Amino acid sequence: MKVDLLCSGSKGNSCLVRTQRSSIVIDCGSTKKYLMASLQSVSQDIQTLDALLVTHSHKDHISQLKHFEHLPIYSYCDLDVQDHRCIKPLDRFIIGDMQITVIGLSHDAPNTVGYVIEDGCQKLVYITDTGYLPNHEKAYLENADHYIFESNHDMEMLMHTARPMFVKQRILSDSGHLSNEDASHNITSLINTKTKNIVLAHLSQEANVPELALDVLNDTFLKKDLRSSNIRIQAAPQFGIVSIED
Repeated sequence: MKVDLLCSGSKGNSCLVRTQRSSIVIDCGSTKKYLMASLQSVSQDIQTLDALLVTHSHKDHISQLKHFEHLPIYSYCDLDVQDHRCIKPLDRFIIGDMQITVIGLSHDAPNTVGYVIEDGCQKLVYITDTGYLPNHEKAYLENADHYIFESNHDMEMLMHTARPMFVKQRILSDSGHLSNEDASHNITSLINTKTKNIVLAHLSQEANVPELALDVLNDTFLKKDLRSSNIRIQAAPQFGIVSIED
């Protein structure tokens, strides 16, 4: 499995996942110029993709949807596309040699989901844009090789931004975004000895910095007496490709 997180944050989100037989994109936010250039830079022809998976209908996740309408498009949210494959939480479906499990999330967009992708050898967990992680779905996220996981904000930094209070309250709510502490607690409860990669994703540009998100996660490893020496831990920039290959 090869994973290229093409962009991650409030200005655009997209992730390319490839196996021996299949290639899919999760979300298609950002600008057309950036997204097409990013796919080209990792040698992926948009015409040879097998499918687009959508997490939810916010613009930073679907702004370039029209350029992917030649593909089957899977989503739980409503989309006005030609080949829409409607899915729901805990559905499992097959694309080539990928088995995909749909994970229901809690966000301020209707029917938001994450995905677990397995190819028979490796397992990827892709979770962003959620205020919390439902307990009944955590079992599906355990023991993955690779995690791309939201670590959106530092609560103190968020409260010191110029954003209106109602926006801050929305971000902190159960239908908002995971804080650094929330992300670290969840990640360290899900990983095991087979975990090789953790990418902290969807970092706020106003209420977070990569170094802080990484420090919180590393501190949580220490508090729980967990080893992280065999895990590659990265924080994704808004723009710039983060690659995982094993």
